[in-house]
Amino acid sequence: MPDEPKPGTALLDQLVETWRVNQRINETLIDRIDDDGMRCTLSTRGGRDVGRQFAHLHNVRLMWLEARDKALAKGLAKFESKEEPDRARLRAALAASGAAIERFLASCVEGGRKGKQGFRRGVVTTLGYFLAHEAHHRGSILLTLKQCGRNLDVETKYAIWDWDRI
Repeated sequence: MPDEPKPGTALLDQLVETWRVNQRINETLIDRIDDDGMRCTLSTRGGRDVGRQFAHLHNVRLMWLEARDKALAKGLAKFESKEEPDRARLRAALAASGAAIERFLASCVEGGRKGKQGFRRGVVTTLGYFLAHEAHHRGSILLTLKQCGRNLDVETKYAIWDWDRI
């Protein structure tokens, strides 16, 4: 008789894959937005440009990890608010914090985190929060690019919605 899967494994696999798709969408955008696009902003008061919005995604991941599991945040560096990281640093930081969030989600499923260590409403809601936050900023990024005349190509715009292929 085959070994029984650990409780929660199928759910964990789906949660992690959902998070990985989100991460690949971020990476696709970082790769396909040119340097001028990364510097675009709609702010007239010094708000975040496109590159700093990606840095903000990493910083928010780091903030939640520091609040919920300091060990997973160890070694992850925060971007300063006015810092303008290049594409390679953004990609590396998001990859590292993305992997840490994956481990956090896994520990929520496997260890049943509650209260301060997890989110009170559970791991699915936790993932939903992360996805909603990042999708909000991707929408802001796409709008900023459009308003600044740096609209992305149609292939990229469709690619980020083709979750079966990305």
